[in-house]
Amino acid sequence: MAPSSSHPVRVAAIKFLNPAPLMWDFEHPPLATTLAERFQLHYTLPSRCAEELLAARADLGLIPIASLTPDLAVVPNCTIASLDHVRSIQLIVKDHRGASQPLESIRSIASDTASRSSVAYAEILFRRFLNVHPAFVPATADPVAMLKQADAALLIGDPALRAVESRAEIEQAVGHCHWFDLAHEWRTRTSLPWVAAVWAVRPEALSIAHITPAQLIDNLTLSRDHGLAHIEDLVSEWTQRLPLSSETIRHYLTRNIHYRLDADCIRTIQLFRQYAAEINALPPLPNLRFL
Repeated sequence: MAPSSSHPVRVAAIKFLNPAPLMWDFEHPPLATTLAERFQLHYTLPSRCAEELLAARADLGLIPIASLTPDLAVVPNCTIASLDHVRSIQLIVKDHRGASQPLESIRSIASDTASRSSVAYAEILFRRFLNVHPAFVPATADPVAMLKQADAALLIGDPALRAVESRAEIEQAVGHCHWFDLAHEWRTRTSLPWVAAVWAVRPEALSIAHITPAQLIDNLTLSRDHGLAHIEDLVSEWTQRLPLSSETIRHYLTRNIHYRLDADCIRTIQLFRQYAAEINALPPLPNLRFL
């Protein structure tokens, strides 16, 4: 490790279950103390990670791919993605008297705004692939309240995981629903993984902190690898934090989430931004910038 800097890299991070393996070395010995000399962590929502990074209140952030800009550089190797069903992005649709095509019947969606990418994926699904144009209404992540005000509810992250576990109670309150996993819907239509977030950095901040790009990449990659080697420890920790079974958490971290930014994931980011720009959901991003 390089000598500590008086200007540590300010990190906007996410306190959800899915990035837990990526954060292992930052939160656990033996490396947490050493990394604290180089990195200053702040936990917030995915969408706010991006806001802090873009406003230069943070230097490094785990941000939704919808928030990437030409000024930010993607850090290679790490991602939060899924190769098929992700479980933590749920579109819950009320049953309209047995509609044969429930997605096409949707006119309004109460959407959790914690992730800009998830809303953009939903917009692409409806506007590009299904040619329907439901209204998206920002809402707090409460599935029963959401479904009482709209035809469907879009939930992400831990609230989505909890909703899947509470399906019976939710449907008892609002009636029968259809449940769609947005990662699976994307995979079905593109044959590509679904990608939620990547580490992004303001490259100019690294020189101020006296950290090289290679050192940053190495720190983040090793943290991920160490996290994936300590899945059972993470299962034990997170069963105390979430009302989920150890089996659900283990399956989620090992089967639902994909943590390696490979060529297919990069292609997904490019295609996602292309489709989102075509429907005016996001500004164009012609070229991805890598650290």
